[in-house]
Amino acid sequence: MSAAPMLPGVGSCGPAWRSQSRMEMSCFRTEVRMKSLQFSAPLPTPSIHVVTWNVASAAPPLDLSDLLQLNKENLSVDMYVIGLQEMNCGIMSLLSDTAFEDPWSSFFMDVLSPLTFVKVSSVRMQGLLLLFFAKHQHLPFVQILSTKSTPTGLFGYWGNKGGINICLKLYGYYVSIINCHLPPHMANNDQRLQHFDRILEMQNFEGQNIPNILDHDLILWFGDMNFRIEDFGLHFVRESIKNQCYSDLWEKDQLSIAKKHDPLLREFQEGPLLFPPTYKFDKNSNNYDTSEKKRKPAWTDRILWRLKRQPQANPHTPRLPAPDFCLTLRSYVSHMVYCISDHKPVTSTFDLELKPLVSAPLITLIPEGLWTMENDMLISYSLTPDFLSSPWDWIGLYKVGLRHINDYVSYVWVRDNQVSFNDGLSQVYFNVSNIPETEDQFLLCYYSNSLHSVVGISKPFKIQPGSSLAEDLLGEAQPHI
Repeated sequence: MSAAPMLPGVGSCGPAWRSQSRMEMSCFRTEVRMKSLQFSAPLPTPSIHVVTWNVASAAPPLDLSDLLQLNKENLSVDMYVIGLQEMNCGIMSLLSDTAFEDPWSSFFMDVLSPLTFVKVSSVRMQGLLLLFFAKHQHLPFVQILSTKSTPTGLFGYWGNKGGINICLKLYGYYVSIINCHLPPHMANNDQRLQHFDRILEMQNFEGQNIPNILDHDLILWFGDMNFRIEDFGLHFVRESIKNQCYSDLWEKDQLSIAKKHDPLLREFQEGPLLFPPTYKFDKNSNNYDTSEKKRKPAWTDRILWRLKRQPQANPHTPRLPAPDFCLTLRSYVSHMVYCISDHKPVTSTFDLELKPLVSAPLITLIPEGLWTMENDMLISYSLTPDFLSSPWDWIGLYKVGLRHINDYVSYVWVRDNQVSFNDGLSQVYFNVSNIPETEDQFLLCYYSNSLHSVVGISKPFKIQPGSSLAEDLLGEAQPHI
């Protein structure tokens, strides 16, 4: 997220109602405290949909409904975690993507923002891209702590291989998300494992008051891991796939073998491989490699997760309390309908059962009264005692369906436009005269510069056109015969 908005400031002249009486502030304080109960943590069991796809430099397809589960009658997803590998990373493409959103990010935002998903964070390293989306009601409970790139390509400096990471706090729990692309080819299994270890070792957060990654409550690790199927010949592998006898191939899957010998790798869980190997296909088809090389199919595209180690029961404590943070795998599938790449995408959907460590936002925002297009308006907000505001904090006005945190219509700096401050309660004024008239609903978001995150969000509301409001008021004043 950006540290500060890019638009010029608004509301340079203060309104006539800068001062508030003690009685008004007392009523405001009571109202805020009552309304804060409405802004408690949304769902105790949010769901996360994870996507990994080596797109082989292709542009986005026309329809991503199957990939994102949008073709389900009852969409039950609260957050999307999307990792791509081998995006187009030519010089001209990278220059364009630096100045503008890359085509894949734009496409995902186009699809998800009308469903109230907001791009919370992203990180790019050459052909690797990692995106995190959440429904807007979850924003005050998501704090982005760090983003990191770990190249492991040529001499350990080139970013065509490696991993990218988003570290965040979700309802107070530490979560690390890693998208990786490991070395290819059957013979490079040891190198793949070395790169896996290298990426993990580089996820350090010195000086940031963040625990070691192995002490995080959840690690989601996925990508084109390039593990292959050993020993079995091409004919046997293809016949097993044709007959859907996938279990015959599991014992020779390099990742499965490695987990038997590596205690740390064994702590990463994976769903059953009940779908066809996802590599290598002829592009624009569902046929495995028919070129001269005739590469053997393999499950190269994987999604793993690891939960924080739990204390072991002993004779003195034979019964341990149920953990406050649990992850349940709902689905683990590939998507054969997409043929733009020589890889098929893989997705997992998880249900996250947690007891929130943070159950109320740091800021409770309330737009005061009826907003119109003709007047500066008031925003009231309260701060929790442990929240330290900054002069660089700002409140953004957004249309419902915002794409990302910089997709605001307008904004105010909280200190510049402050009207009053008393006992952790504040009011700021907002100039809405330059906002075009629309029937859309709006939201207010409070962005903390020190936390680099949204820490408060209002309920949706409308801004009434001034002329129609006046007509309504006149109409109400006339007697009815």
